[in-house]
Parts: sequence; structure tokens; C-alpha cells
Amino acid sequence: MHSRASFACNPDNSRGRRYPEPGGEARGPRNIFQRDRDRIIHSIAFRRLRYKTQVFIAPDGDHYRVRLTHSLEVAQIGRTIARALGLDEDLTEALCLAHDIGHPPFGHAGEDALEAAMAPFGGFDHNAQTLRTLSKLECPYPLWPGLNLSWELMEGLAKHNGPVRDPNWTLREIDSEFPLELEQFASLEAQIAAISDDIAYDNHDIDDGIRAGLLTLDQLLELPFVEQRWRVICDRYRGARQETLLRELIREQIGVMVNDVIETTRARIAEAGIETVEDIRSAGRTIGGFSDDLAARERSLKAFMYANLYHHPTQIDAAGHAARVISELFEAFSGDAGLLPQDWRDNLPDNQPERGRHICDFLAGMTDRFAINRHREIFGGQQEGLGK
Repeated sequence: MHSRASFACNPDNSRGRRYPEPGGEARGPRNIFQRDRDRIIHSIAFRRLRYKTQVFIAPDGDHYRVRLTHSLEVAQIGRTIARALGLDEDLTEALCLAHDIGHPPFGHAGEDALEAAMAPFGGFDHNAQTLRTLSKLECPYPLWPGLNLSWELMEGLAKHNGPVRDPNWTLREIDSEFPLELEQFASLEAQIAAISDDIAYDNHDIDDGIRAGLLTLDQLLELPFVEQRWRVICDRYRGARQETLLRELIREQIGVMVNDVIETTRARIAEAGIETVEDIRSAGRTIGGFSDDLAARERSLKAFMYANLYHHPTQIDAAGHAARVISELFEAFSGDAGLLPQDWRDNLPDNQPERGRHICDFLAGMTDRFAINRHREIFGGQQEGLGK
């Protein structure tokens, strides 16, 4: 086992779980963070990520990424960085695996549609929905709701993108029951999970975009830092197929980003004199992340991806169809509770906003294909433009 840094989260010093668990944690030789990770992996919500959009909605091809494969790739990157920095790998991995569980079907198109539908009932946010799913909706245990995850995992999921100054109703409700110190920064494990997410989708979405024919190599090489690396790779592997060289380019870019995060984070820790996990939380800034130079290049890469892939005409068209599916399903379930499955209908509140939030929970948990099929059952016809 690698040595743990003084500023890493220590499972032996965890603040524990909201609900005490009788009999201790004796199901095998696992600490609290390892049990958190395993609870996430075995959850129904995690399995549903297999059929939730990453870039392409309900993709037809077997080789495109979905939320599940993306989460696994984020976890691999997160563990690598955590090990190099002496952080708790299990907590980092658990945060990476769980970070997208609250995403509704159809990615950001589905989120935008749910946000609009939920405007009268407090709104919708996929990050807060992750915590709601794990703490309330996923209920495999007889003595408490949710997965009863550790304070450190819940804190990290709530704040991995920084302190939350204005939490929405979902996060306020969870924080009132299990205070997460939302005004502070999260642990370094959570910060590393967040930057690992950026590294994964920045690079792997390029791979999927080129595979789908929506991005071209010539477009990608308009970015000077990508073009420079491409020339080096082509010179190094003369005669190799372009597809192989492209995959090597993706690997090298991930390596550059990972190494930059490790070096930059080490430098910030030394500069700030950080010695404890509480020093991380009270630092007043993000400690784990890119250098200023790489952060600027990463922003230009994101801008390129939005202009050329995420806002590609075919993607915008598919997003419009997807948003309509979500909006019409929300209206249908709101108007006729009989369309809900029996267990959801039995627990449907009588009053608002709880009633709308209950319907939102059902919709947010859907996979792409389940939402498409349910819409077809209710409204008939086919949804053109969904799938790649």
C-alpha cells in the first residue's frame, strides 16, 4: 500500500455516516471509503449509466462512450493522480465513479428540459441529483434510506467543483440533514476527481467525435498545441496508420494533463504550506488542478469542442428531439398518474412541489432507451434524430 500524505483523507478519521450501522462494518476487511466505493458499484443507479448519454444520444455503435464507460475512465485517471500525490485512492475512485449518477437521460439536453419542467418546483441540477439519488432514492438497506455513504464522499460530491454559495433545494435539504460545510472547499481527493473528469472528457470526446465523423483531423490540428504534438507523434511512428496515431495522440494528451496536475498540485501544496486535510478545505482556492498555461490551453480545447462537436448541427437536432421527449413525458406523468409504474404511483405525493419532484426523480433515473420507449408507448410514432 502506498504511503498516505498528511493532507489526505484518512478512513480511520472519517466523520462517519449519517445513520450509525449496527454491528460495525464487519462485512469483509474493508474500510469506510472502500465500502462506499463498493456500494456505488453495486447500485442500480450506477448500472443505469450504461445506457445514458455521454456525447451521443442512445448511440447505435458499440464503440461510443456512455456515462458508465466515461465514469470508469475518470476513475482510472483519478486513481493515478491520487497515488502520485499520496491521497486516498479508494475515496478518489468512489467520487469518480459516482460523479455522474444524477445525470438524466440525454445528457445536457435532458438536464435543460428537466430544469425547465422543474422551474415551478425548485429547479433541477444533475450534481445535486447525484446526492439525492445516493442518499434518498437508492434504498437497498432495511434500516435507512439511501446508501448511507460517508461524510467525506457526500462532501466531495457536493463540492468537487468548489464551495457552493447558493445551493438549490435538493442540496439544501441534504445539507440540513447531514451538514456538509458547503462554504468550504472539498478535500483534495474531490478536487482530483473533478479535474480527472475534465481530462477524460476533453480527450475521449475527441476520439468519439472523430469516430462518428463529426470531427476531422484537420479541424483538430487548427489548435497549435495539438498540431505540435501530432507532428512529434507522426515523426516518432512513421508508417503507422492514422487511426493508431490518433489514439496515440489522445493518450499523450492525457499523459501531459495528468503530469501537469501532479506537478502543479505539489507546487501549490508546498507554496501554501499545506499539512492537513483541513488546510486543503480552508485554503481559499483550488489546490488540485492545471497550471495556468495548461488551463488556458484546456479552455481553448473546450471552446473548440463546443463549436465543432457539442454544437454540431446533428447534435443540436438530436438534443431538440431529446428535450421534447423529456418535456412531454413530464407533462404526461403530471397529468395522468396512472402512466407511472405502480410503485412510483403508490408513493406519489398529493401536493406540490413534492409531487413534481417525485415525477422528476422518476424521469432523471431513466436511461436514454427507456425514455424513448416510454415516450413511444404513450405518444406513438418514432423519435427521429436520436441515436448515432
